[in-house]
Amino acid sequence: MLLCIAAVTTSKAIPAMQNTSTAPAAPTGDVKVEMTTSLGNVTLLLYGDTPKHLRNFVKLASEGYYDGLLFHRVIRDFMVQGGDPESKDAPAGKLLGNGDPGYKIDAEIMPDRHFHKRGALAAAREADAVNPDRQSSGSQFYVVTGRMFSPGQLDAMEQRMRHARMQEIFDTLTAQNRDTIMTLRRNRDQAGLQALQDELNRRTQEIAKAEPAAGFTPEQREAYTTVGGTPHLDGGYTVFGEVLSGMDVIDRIQQVETDGNDRPLEPVKILSMKVLNP
Repeated sequence: MLLCIAAVTTSKAIPAMQNTSTAPAAPTGDVKVEMTTSLGNVTLLLYGDTPKHLRNFVKLASEGYYDGLLFHRVIRDFMVQGGDPESKDAPAGKLLGNGDPGYKIDAEIMPDRHFHKRGALAAAREADAVNPDRQSSGSQFYVVTGRMFSPGQLDAMEQRMRHARMQEIFDTLTAQNRDTIMTLRRNRDQAGLQALQDELNRRTQEIAKAEPAAGFTPEQREAYTTVGGTPHLDGGYTVFGEVLSGMDVIDRIQQVETDGNDRPLEPVKILSMKVLNP
């Protein structure tokens, strides 16, 4: 794959927001939480190896933070999302999805271990452009419904993942050589630009070969071809739990009628959450 020098841009680093929550000490091991919704009960398992997200979720659930909040974003064959504090008693038609407790949680992304299979519990977040560290929302979460994929579809996804990684490496090298590129352009030195582009392509190939190949593990392939999920989200969001029971309730939620902003026309509420083994 040949990558080309296009526009050279600079970007300012965005300071990471700090987690200012006053959560209790992290529980030992996994934790179960019972979520009662207006359409039924769901039992969630929070992973002990994502302690920041587990600790935060347990704290909010124990305080009743989620009580009365809506599933404000529902997309069939994709996911159901809740946890926006602004959704409580929100009038019909209000645009939701921007609320939080006033802090973010550092990412705990481990796609080889915790991935977006059907029933996965993950943290919502702002886009990379304003959140390069991929920190999670302090309260918003989603449960994956997704769909099943064929082996060929996963193969094609892997190809796109590898291409994206190559582009990322090349863009980084281009940014590092920005001053040289600008000088060559000012001097209209096309031969010099071509030589530099060839060199950056060579270095991109070397770096990519030294890294583990982007792709899905056997466990991911098994899950995505049998129960389904949303594999394109892997590596971008923190998965910190899964549905133990009540996936039929999540399926009922994803079937409700929604408006143009994916908000259910009839409110679907989180009535309460109960930590079963703190």
